[in-house]
Amino acid sequence: MNRKTLVLPAVIGLLAPVLAACGGTDGEGDSGGTIAVGTTDRFIATDDAPAPLDPAYAYDVGSWNILRQTVQTLMIQPRGEGEPVPEAAESCTFTDTGNERYACKLREDLSFADGTPVTAKDVKFSIDRARSIKADSGVFALLSEIDTVETQGDREVVFHLKTADATFPYKLSTPVAGIVNPADYDKGELRDGFDVTGSGPYTLTAEVVNDEMVKAVFTKNTHYKGALSLSNDKIEMRSFKDASAMDGALKKGDIDLMTRSMTPEQIQRLSVDPGENTELFDMPGLEIRYLAFNTDAPSVRDKAVRQAMAQVINRGELVSKVYGSQAEPLYSLVPATITGHSNSFFNKYGDPDVSKAENLLADADVSTPVKLTLHYTTDHYGAATKREFEVLRGQLNDSGLFDVSIKGTAWDSFVPAQRKGSYDVYGMGWFPDFPDADNYIAPFLDADNFLKSPYANSQIRNTLIPESRREADRGAAAASLTEIQDIVAEDVPVLPLWQGKQYVATSDDISGTAYVLNSSSTLQLWELSRGVSG
Repeated sequence: MNRKTLVLPAVIGLLAPVLAACGGTDGEGDSGGTIAVGTTDRFIATDDAPAPLDPAYAYDVGSWNILRQTVQTLMIQPRGEGEPVPEAAESCTFTDTGNERYACKLREDLSFADGTPVTAKDVKFSIDRARSIKADSGVFALLSEIDTVETQGDREVVFHLKTADATFPYKLSTPVAGIVNPADYDKGELRDGFDVTGSGPYTLTAEVVNDEMVKAVFTKNTHYKGALSLSNDKIEMRSFKDASAMDGALKKGDIDLMTRSMTPEQIQRLSVDPGENTELFDMPGLEIRYLAFNTDAPSVRDKAVRQAMAQVINRGELVSKVYGSQAEPLYSLVPATITGHSNSFFNKYGDPDVSKAENLLADADVSTPVKLTLHYTTDHYGAATKREFEVLRGQLNDSGLFDVSIKGTAWDSFVPAQRKGSYDVYGMGWFPDFPDADNYIAPFLDADNFLKSPYANSQIRNTLIPESRREADRGAAAASLTEIQDIVAEDVPVLPLWQGKQYVATSDDISGTAYVLNSSSTLQLWELSRGVSG
């Protein structure tokens, strides 16, 4: 079968109107039996992170893709992108001209999977819980603009915001705003383990071995009422130790579809020759990769060191050697396809130039070679990450200005060390919470940022981010967004490297693949069916 490119509607900003499919659990397709989906995402409960699936804690794409199937939100990003639409809510809208009061009315007869009614008080409990726990993942920052949450009767919830925020409907579509049952979740503590109870389209049964969830079974929630139409009755998600094992399972027919993360070599092979009963789909994606800095660390405290790295690193060579056509160089935190993007790093540094980097270091009286360790995770962003860091090490060391070593660490150890400030320089990826420039800026640069970065720029935090959020027309926020990106290019608290496409490989009897991933890498399992067009 041939490779297929899925061209979905372009992401053109917050207010691009697209209608969602409405309905309930009664999809039009025949489910055709359980569909098995493979992933290399790992779900581990550790002493540092004992509650990987609590909406008040979870803040990575893998965990969110579990929660999006099981925990309902007031709003949802629609099939085909665009402005969020009501999900658990019947309607939501700003009720003032200043975008500071947002009111939602719940659907009638909404209930949790056990049949318990969902009320406005449950919504308030869930939102207030995430805000008050303030988990060290930093996910609560998505709700930081909320001042108070008010209920009016059983079905109406009103959010009073501290300042105007045109992106707030998007934030209510993220799992941190998921509605949980107060009977199962403590107001002041996280829920350990892998149990999830909500009102979403599926219920979850987790198969756990040695504190790791190796299989997630999603079964249609017969009590679900929302905007989604389910095309199947049951999905199994199986976690594999690596992409090779996942690929082997697809070939043997043990799984029907594999998602992230495939290796560049697998994608290239499947692109040329997917096999008799397999199809490869590539689709738009908004994933980015970057280096982050602990700007308090002595080795990179002087911004001249960070600027020199930005001046030396050759993104085009990096992408060509490691990812080929599967990625593109990135010169800003904001991807090129998002409204408000500016090529700020290219505008400042141009093409890689060792002599310019040498001058930057000399002018700052920085002795060379600068000794650094670049840290990366071995098992979260795919097997190509090691090769990526080998190329980065080579580029920096070949300049003669740096003495770089690299060190890989498993994700369950990498994240706690990063949050504690143990790494001076480290590699991360970002899958957006929602497709708006604000979500590539505030999580990195605002107070309570998820990186726990010591970098703080008062102009960005106090003026430019609030200015950009006041603009309901996201194109009108371009001036503020560009200034933010220019400041980042000057100070280099983070160094963007590339943005990537996303891929799905599937057996040819599976339908609905066109919408199984949106541009934010949200897994929409309800779209899949066997042998029936989705």
